[in-house]
Amino acid sequence: MISIKNYINGEFVNPENSKWINNYNPSTGEIYGKIPNSSHKDVEKAFKSAEDAFSNWSQTTLNERSRILLKISELLETNLDRFAEAESRDNGKPINLAKTVDIPRAASNFRFFANAITQFSSESHESVGQQAINYTLRQPLGVVGCISPWNLPLYLFTWKIAPAIAAGNCVVAKPSEVTPVTAYLLGEILNEADLPKGVLNIVHGLGNTTGQAIVEHPKIKAISFTGGTKTGAHIAKIAAPMFKKLSLELGGKNPNIIFADCNYNDMLHTTVRSSFTNQGQICLCGSRIFVEGTIYNKFKTDFIEKVKLLKVGHPSKTDTNIGALVSKPHLEKVKNYIEIAKNEGGNILFGGHEVSIKGYEKGYYLQPTIIEVKTDDCSVNQEEIFGPVVTLMPFKTESEVLKMANKVKYGLSATLWTNNLNRTMRLSNQLEAGIVWVNTWMMRDLRTPFGGVKASGVGREGGFEALRFFTEPKNVCIKY
Repeated sequence: MISIKNYINGEFVNPENSKWINNYNPSTGEIYGKIPNSSHKDVEKAFKSAEDAFSNWSQTTLNERSRILLKISELLETNLDRFAEAESRDNGKPINLAKTVDIPRAASNFRFFANAITQFSSESHESVGQQAINYTLRQPLGVVGCISPWNLPLYLFTWKIAPAIAAGNCVVAKPSEVTPVTAYLLGEILNEADLPKGVLNIVHGLGNTTGQAIVEHPKIKAISFTGGTKTGAHIAKIAAPMFKKLSLELGGKNPNIIFADCNYNDMLHTTVRSSFTNQGQICLCGSRIFVEGTIYNKFKTDFIEKVKLLKVGHPSKTDTNIGALVSKPHLEKVKNYIEIAKNEGGNILFGGHEVSIKGYEKGYYLQPTIIEVKTDDCSVNQEEIFGPVVTLMPFKTESEVLKMANKVKYGLSATLWTNNLNRTMRLSNQLEAGIVWVNTWMMRDLRTPFGGVKASGVGREGGFEALRFFTEPKNVCIKY
């Protein structure tokens, strides 16, 4: 049994109200730990710790901040196996995915912003003829709040806190209550790296208690949130009247558009990956697959055969391709969407059933599921499922598929498969998405802006965009 504690002012402490939440292992369905359900008292304690640390941390040199962030990155790499095993057990994802993607990316986040902060420059403008010069200061905001999701726990947690502290802010952060372990373990790394006490404080708990207390705190200057669109709207409703800065990375219902002139084998391999990586629990997964009619039947046959080869198994097994879904309620939600698809006329081409793993019969396992749909207006093509479920649908013309791709309320990412340059340029310009991948998927350069349009969010993360969010510009005009 793991007993998670809050990390406040560089120390691990129990919640003030002595209230706890059970932590489940998705691969077994059993309780294997407890975490705090922190209250406004814990958040206030964390805030005061951050507020006290801010005056010194905000004045540290860029080189000093960079040095500490690089040390955190190195320690994460040194502890790769330990963190990957914890992430896999806590989330249900295959351990090989945690080892090759989640923990390395968390380390890269600290390394990237350790370097980026040393290159983050301000602007100056000489007003010729007026004998004046303007320059812009970029100053840290103060104490900021970061709230991260359960699908890529440490990966996305560090994607927020690294730029926040690199820019000179102090942070009150809440990881998902569903997957708290690696954020808890990170506290040990922070102490070993000599991050000053109070710069980063980690409070655990539910969204409607701990998260709510962070969002409504009158002195927390900004909120960076990744999660569901409904929750994002709730946060905006609270934070906007308080004039907090907001960065909201929300849901997605991403189109994967396949034209007949694509590199077929590369497309097929990548489409399997973009459909079912992390049990489909990535906001960037291409869950709506549109295929040009001339190759539709061939693709359908080949895709089903490839998906049949994916092994659903215990996350600790190195040959597992699809592990356990993150929780029992989430498993039931995904299964319910499969039933909705059937009721709306969808044809289950493969999957759709729970999987019983010997020795782990209570785990939350589900077959990868392929559903052929007749219309893009159906629920499974309009609503975010966030699981190992994709839909297939043929199209005839470019204008037809563009209309279907843009019809949903979301606009996070899109994937386009074609070797026609003119088509690439046209559709990349017209697709309503914050990210368009052409002939690839999930190829990320951390310097680029990340985020969506419409109900997929507000603002951008990544690169200098994140450092801009976590700083306040101040213009200084000097006449001489």
